[in-house]
Amino acid sequence: MKAYYITLLRHGLAEGERAGRYIGHTDAPLTEEGKTQLLQMREQYGYPAVSALFTSPLRRCRETAVLLYPGQNAIALDGLREYYFGEYENKTPAELENHPVFHRWLSGEPGLTPPFAEGQADFQERILGTFRKLVGGLFKTGTEHTAVVTHGGIIMALLARFGIPEAPMHEWLTPSGCGYLLRVTPMLWSAGEKLEVAAPLPEEPEHPDELPAERRLWLELEKELDAR
Repeated sequence: MKAYYITLLRHGLAEGERAGRYIGHTDAPLTEEGKTQLLQMREQYGYPAVSALFTSPLRRCRETAVLLYPGQNAIALDGLREYYFGEYENKTPAELENHPVFHRWLSGEPGLTPPFAEGQADFQERILGTFRKLVGGLFKTGTEHTAVVTHGGIIMALLARFGIPEAPMHEWLTPSGCGYLLRVTPMLWSAGEKLEVAAPLPEEPEHPDELPAERRLWLELEKELDAR
């Protein structure tokens, strides 16, 4: 059975992330630390070779695509932008401490979004619709190996909806420069819009202490979740 492989990656560390800023649509570039980490990960562990490359139009994703896939033309898809945080955009939790609905939103109160932010239904419709079109395009053109460089919130939402094994959004939390290799077969996709999450990326070395610090923390978190 023919299969299509999608390398789904989160961008590298961007300006404002260390401070905890909500940088949804904010067009923050990568930090120098983030660029260095990506180059180290590419050299030490590598990423799957692809024949097509898609990215969010935001700078941090475009810069990541250039560093991980140098010389390869990237197609920017507007639907792969991160969630828009409205009044909370580019602010830190400390700056929002006294905002009237911030703590209610942070606790996950159903139906509550930041003022003037993107509605959750609109967010889901945008990103799921974009991904459906992307998969359909791969099937139509026969493109078997593709990379998608996007944002953490997008990855969590996509895998919570389409991924097997099935898991809630928070369990698909992804560190900078990391992601998943997805295996998509026309039969499974047409039956229920599902795909196989085949492996985490980048691939683990034989000795875990060789991994970047963020990747090691991620693996420890996965083990903790599996033990619950």
